[in-house]
Amino acid sequence: MNRVIQLLKKESWNPYVAGALFGVVVALAPVLTGNLMGASGSFLNMIGMIERGVAPKLADNMFFNYIWKLGLNWQLLLLAGVFLGAMTSSLLSGTFRLTHSTAQWDRIFGRQRWKRWVLAFFAGIIVQYGASMAGGCTSGLAISGTMLLAPAGLLFTAGLFLSGIITTRIIYRGRD
Repeated sequence: MNRVIQLLKKESWNPYVAGALFGVVVALAPVLTGNLMGASGSFLNMIGMIERGVAPKLADNMFFNYIWKLGLNWQLLLLAGVFLGAMTSSLLSGTFRLTHSTAQWDRIFGRQRWKRWVLAFFAGIIVQYGASMAGGCTSGLAISGTMLLAPAGLLFTAGLFLSGIITTRIIYRGRD
């Protein structure tokens, strides 16, 4: 038991061990819950429930009535688990900090807090819109689709890595 506690208190894990454990979780998820891994629906669900509470007439539409059923579902529980797990991990390892920036961000983009918030806000909107239009998110397609050896999952994952490399090279332009 002491070994497990010491492992949980480490600041970072061996990426191969963490990847293998994640693979076990992804493989067991459909067996134990009947659902594949994916998280984008949880954000859509939260916003829809807020909309239903604030402006019920707006939320009374075809999308929320027939396509996407609002309410507590496994994706919201998954999102809560990810948040609580990350919070617990950072508290156990002693690395928890509230911060608005990182040294890398400051070095590349400057210390303007508003710039980070604006970029994060619009990037989140674009990603969520794309995930909604595609009927899933990167975790659902890349992780679960690849686990199932679905051609779409394999192609998407290759495209995800390629576009990430290209985007990183454009943004950082050879800087750290």
